[in-house]
Amino acid sequence: MIGLNAGTRQEPKEHVGGGAEGHCHARVVTPGRSAFRAGAWCIPTRAPRASIRYLIPMDDAPPPGPGLRRSHLRPGHPDFLDLPWALQLEEWDGRCPRLEDLPAGLSRHAVRFVNYGGALYALKELGPGEAAKEYALLRAMAERRVPAVSAVGHIDVRSVDEQGGARDTSVLVTRYLDHSLPYHSLFLRSDLHRYRAHLVDALASLLVQLHLSGVYWGDCSLFNTLFVRDAGALQAFLVDAETAVLYDAIEDVTREQDLFVLEENLAGALADLQALTQRPAPSAEALCHDVRRRYGELWALASRPEMFRRDERYRIDERVRQLNRAGFSVGELSIEPVDGGELLRLRVLVTDRNFHRDLLHTLTGLEVLEAQARQMVNEIHQVRAALSRQRARSVSLSAAAHAWLMERFEPAVARLAKRCSGEAPAELYCRLLEHKWLMSEAARRDVGHQAALADLLTRMAA
Repeated sequence: MIGLNAGTRQEPKEHVGGGAEGHCHARVVTPGRSAFRAGAWCIPTRAPRASIRYLIPMDDAPPPGPGLRRSHLRPGHPDFLDLPWALQLEEWDGRCPRLEDLPAGLSRHAVRFVNYGGALYALKELGPGEAAKEYALLRAMAERRVPAVSAVGHIDVRSVDEQGGARDTSVLVTRYLDHSLPYHSLFLRSDLHRYRAHLVDALASLLVQLHLSGVYWGDCSLFNTLFVRDAGALQAFLVDAETAVLYDAIEDVTREQDLFVLEENLAGALADLQALTQRPAPSAEALCHDVRRRYGELWALASRPEMFRRDERYRIDERVRQLNRAGFSVGELSIEPVDGGELLRLRVLVTDRNFHRDLLHTLTGLEVLEAQARQMVNEIHQVRAALSRQRARSVSLSAAAHAWLMERFEPAVARLAKRCSGEAPAELYCRLLEHKWLMSEAARRDVGHQAALADLLTRMAA
């Protein structure tokens, strides 16, 4: 099975339980060599993060009827045993108190959302064995730091259909992406043309990050993408990985196929959007052209080799800084002499587009999106310069980040959240930064943090 701690050598712990639908007398087993025996079915229970545990029926237990048959879950999450697994997901209305009504994109599969103590999870119903495959793909993507939903586990289920017949399915469990919206929900609330440029950049950026990580999506579309507002722009996340294939390195012909699929799918998505909103949608041909153009710009920036003379080695640092400004993180640099050693060829291994996000997390512990982090890191640099002038000495970036966090970010977010509790704290703070910039532009001077905060709070209360 995928993702098990196969090196564990702990002995099984005996436990007898039952009573819930789909349960039977069982013993708890921490994965190890003794946990795998012919015909055993497994139900994971809550376990320490160091390993995953399973409930395995004892030899005298009756065969399970309709309900949960086998589950595989990462530790640190609910066991989901209290859900009505004997019913198909579409029949849970009124029968599952944990159901949440959240915006969902159009899908060929049944999708439901459940709430466990404020933690939201998405359940997607698939054919037998398909959830395990997609779970493995999403876990592998997470290791490559691809922007995608977080996989929690997969569950094998036997439900009863309307005619009383048994139906075997599998269910993929993922964490709900907080503050996310499917594309049609986003544009039902706003004019599509306002977000057009952000949509183009978000889709192109997602596809570039996938390809840099060796991921062929195979079904790139707006239907399979969720969007999160990121400092006034958008960041796109992969939702559906059923058709994805992972490579060590992706070839140009494979990248081109993904772009071709995206162009075909965009036309259908825009037609669907126009029908939903009853508003004129932009030309599919023009949008596809813009996505391909932006993709080409980002791919060239991240992957092109660069030639320079031996006395121009400063261009190595310039290239790295250029990539960092665009949000790309650099993993390795490869330099080789060409033309008899007169020139040097620089190749850069780009790992992801999370440079500012990683830097901010290192400095402050905050988990935010890339564009949000870029704005915050820029302000931390401004705070550092101001503190250095005040103290007449150099101040470290870490010290400036701590001062920024305690004196600016946390107090401001606490006050803003009282007026707008449904918005992500990082996005609220970026609204403040944008408001401060607009006020400073109008006043032709820096109006200051406190003045901008007071004015924004006044406007939010109006």
